[in-house]
Amino acid sequence: MCTAVTYKTKDTYFGRNLDLEYSYKETVTITPRNYVFNFRKMGKINKHYAMIGMAYVMDNYPLYYDAINEKGLGMAGLNFPTNAYYFEEKKDKKNIAPFEFIPYVLSNCQNIKEVRELLKDLNLVNINYSDNLKVSPLHWIIADCNEALTVESTIEGLKVYDNKVGVLTNNPTFDKHMWNLNNYMSLSPLPPQNNFSNKLTFDTYSRGMGGLGLPGDLSSASRFVKATFTKMNSVSKDDENSSISQFFHILESVYQQRGCCIMGKDEYEITIYSSCCNLNKGIYYYKTYDNSMISKVDMHKEDLDSDKIVSYDLIKEEQIYSQN
Repeated sequence: MCTAVTYKTKDTYFGRNLDLEYSYKETVTITPRNYVFNFRKMGKINKHYAMIGMAYVMDNYPLYYDAINEKGLGMAGLNFPTNAYYFEEKKDKKNIAPFEFIPYVLSNCQNIKEVRELLKDLNLVNINYSDNLKVSPLHWIIADCNEALTVESTIEGLKVYDNKVGVLTNNPTFDKHMWNLNNYMSLSPLPPQNNFSNKLTFDTYSRGMGGLGLPGDLSSASRFVKATFTKMNSVSKDDENSSISQFFHILESVYQQRGCCIMGKDEYEITIYSSCCNLNKGIYYYKTYDNSMISKVDMHKEDLDSDKIVSYDLIKEEQIYSQN
């Protein structure tokens, strides 16, 4: 399961938690402008916008979990089991496999306006990457510096939602997540007011009581509410370090700790990594479960006119600074 958010100060930030019980040896991967994308049904793209993100590189192909391009457009795929539905090829559509969706969008679009046009005749096709790597049930959040979308391919077709909160988790469908927020409209970062009865006097015995009722469990519906409340009420300075720090604190509000979600014998869902991308600068920041130090990779420090992808292994060991 996963959580993705956007956050805006002077610059705009985009990232996510990846919550799973296993890892595919993902790396921070830069795909330069002249790397050739060979799409299963849409031919080749020889030149495109450069992109950086977290990917599992297989057969020299970047299977992106999340990424941003050099124009400031970001996209992430999140688990969407039972609801995701992919179709057969349609002659009058742009037929894209789900694992191609992120590179296809980021190759062709520089903002949400262009994404909307691209999605009008797009069909997500039920194609596996290989016999050993089956198609994943996903939905996606796409964002630029001004707005965000959620894209879901269900049995009813391709649905595109304006994502005004800039948050996405997993099931249920996005419209139901937004409807569920109605149940929490009374929450506040301010001390609570007595609306219970004017005949009674209550004691505000603790700070933070305006948030009583805010979910704290690990379910996707609860994480959507918690992340939205945290993000929408977040305050930080506008400088890079302050913005990045606050972004990771937003994601920390829905971290998954080993042992709290049992998947099988000695298998636990954890937050494998958290990412924070500066859409304006093309910098990818990340932390891993066992390394709380923030690491970064700047796409503009690589040769973006190359035709070869560049990957950086994750720094997973804890980095502890000794002061004495």
